[in-house]
Amino acid sequence: MREILGRRRRLRFRRKAKSARLDAAVTFAVEWDWPVLPGASLRTTTRTAAGAVCACPDPDCAVPGAHPYDPGLLAATTDERMVRWWWTRRPDAPVVLATGGRAPCAVSLPAVAGARALAALDASGMRLGPVVATPTRWSILVAPYGLERLGELLYAKDSVPSSLRFHGEGGYLLLPPSVAGAGQVRWERAPLAGSARPWLPDVEAVVDALVEASTSTPGGGSRLTY
Repeated sequence: MREILGRRRRLRFRRKAKSARLDAAVTFAVEWDWPVLPGASLRTTTRTAAGAVCACPDPDCAVPGAHPYDPGLLAATTDERMVRWWWTRRPDAPVVLATGGRAPCAVSLPAVAGARALAALDASGMRLGPVVATPTRWSILVAPYGLERLGELLYAKDSVPSSLRFHGEGGYLLLPPSVAGAGQVRWERAPLAGSARPWLPDVEAVVDALVEASTSTPGGGSRLTY
């Protein structure tokens, strides 16, 4: 009896999780006008000593499940019918945001550095928007920017923490409540409830604050290292 009840609970949990991904994808695409598409997913029946195996053809995939596969990145859309069709067919698919254009971009750091960065930015009074977290990296969502502007911004800096990664035009980012090889994707800072569309800070303000947080450590060194 306990085994039967346990199976039923697991089935209810899986159905709820799959429904949550569809609901999230529709919210992102329709309510927030963020173009999304399904991620590659994981092979649920295959696992190696190194962890989960991606459903894409690459046996050495570096980001299992956490990237577009079929359809490709250019298929990202805000069309509700297309989004519902995708996740009805693949309810366990991760939700991938196509960054740049009219969609948010992001600045990401290793998880430990991300926690330190948020504490430093909070202490400085920096206003942040949503922050996405996985067990390995945290991503601060920022307003859309072009590659030329990012290049000028970084060129003007004496130094930028090597742990930073930039998800801009032509890039992508996994959104909650996805699950990929790195683990569960969640909101470290969730969008405000009832937001018509989440507010996003400017990338220059975020990078300035991160550089300041990195270089102001007493005794030298950086709090934003791996």
